[in-house]
Amino acid sequence: MATGALDRPDATRGMSISIPAAARRPDLIDRAAETVGKTRSEFMLQTACKEAEAVLPDRRCFTLEDAQFQAFLARLDEARPSDRLVELLNTKAPWET
Repeated sequence: MATGALDRPDATRGMSISIPAAARRPDLIDRAAETVGKTRSEFMLQTACKEAEAVLPDRRCFTLEDAQFQAFLARLDEARPSDRLVELLNTKAPWET
């Protein structure tokens, strides 16, 4: 595997993340990383960040005071879909025709 900036200790890089892996998994990861021209570290960090970004939006929680919550609900009730959204929602999917 090629080495890159993310594989070398560096004070500006930040913390290191270490995980145990079965013997064949690093080989699989290395092959995938090489395919896209990245180091193992770059590939793993990019992939982990993509997954984290996909998971987190569905699990955001926020709290509001009662007055803020009522104002939030009022804004939601005022929202109207755009013409393009209405058209999209009324269009049958290709597999439905």
